[in-house]
Amino acid sequence: HHRLSARLRPPPLQLPKSSAPAGGMPRPPAAPALDGLPDGLFSTALKLLEADIPVLILGETGTGKDRLARALHAAGSRRGAAFAAVNCAAIPEGLIEAELFGYQPGAYTGASRQGSKGRLREADGGVLFLDEIGDMPLSLQARLLRVLQEREVTPLGGGPARRLDIRLICATHRDLRARVDDGGFRADLYYRLCHYPLSLPPLRERGDAAAIAQTMLDGMGAARRGISLAPELARAIRGYRWPGNLRELANLLATLLALADDGAALGVEHLPAALRGEMAAQGHAVEDSAIADLLRRCGGNASAAARALGISRSTLYRRLGKAAK
Repeated sequence: HHRLSARLRPPPLQLPKSSAPAGGMPRPPAAPALDGLPDGLFSTALKLLEADIPVLILGETGTGKDRLARALHAAGSRRGAAFAAVNCAAIPEGLIEAELFGYQPGAYTGASRQGSKGRLREADGGVLFLDEIGDMPLSLQARLLRVLQEREVTPLGGGPARRLDIRLICATHRDLRARVDDGGFRADLYYRLCHYPLSLPPLRERGDAAAIAQTMLDGMGAARRGISLAPELARAIRGYRWPGNLRELANLLATLLALADDGAALGVEHLPAALRGEMAAQGHAVEDSAIADLLRRCGGNASAAARALGISRSTLYRRLGKAAK
């Protein structure tokens, strides 16, 4: 296994200086999914795409991997060509091969009489986005690798091979290196894709989550209806960990807007009860942790820590007691 890994490992990546689109590298479009990204991530990804190097985007579910892929297509030299997206985790295993590679008429039971050219050929001349590639079946991984190496595709059921000109973006929330080690992902395909992986940070690491929420609300038309974010809800949004990331936040805001009257200030009371409880619990945990940290910085002097917080010493002890439980 180690000899195979060493043989397949690509040489150090050197990006061509001429890989920028004509007119210079455009700035990323304004979009909440791109807020709070590490400096240079978007421009690096675009240089890779323009140099015909596979772009591999890593990140938790809901971090905006699909939005980033679409933004890269829109900013690149192929912006006027096709963008074909396939979610490898959403299509049943028995159908994804036909979805990707297309098929001849009558290639399998239930196949269309007209056949299908498949997403790979739909992306010809443009960009193919394979979302959740870590969930692609092993048998398809071998076929995809051949396509990437030979730059041609053969539909199911036979027929002539068709030349293919695609730029590739892949995304996954899985640890592909671990998938290779446990046999779930081909090592040769991994090294073909993993030239320069880019990680999208979760929402909790992107700075002010409330500011991102406000940007989302603006994009959803909240200002036209006079709907705003109340300060207490902004604080709750900042203190929550957002396990579903941008997708969870966007879904929540869209729901709150649908239920709100014009002119409303969206507050904690408008949240679903379960989420309101989770936010409150997390907010208290963060606050209690900050109190314990301040007490340590005061050398254990409870009176000094209580004065700094503007609370009584008994309140401070009560809060620390609850935190300890």
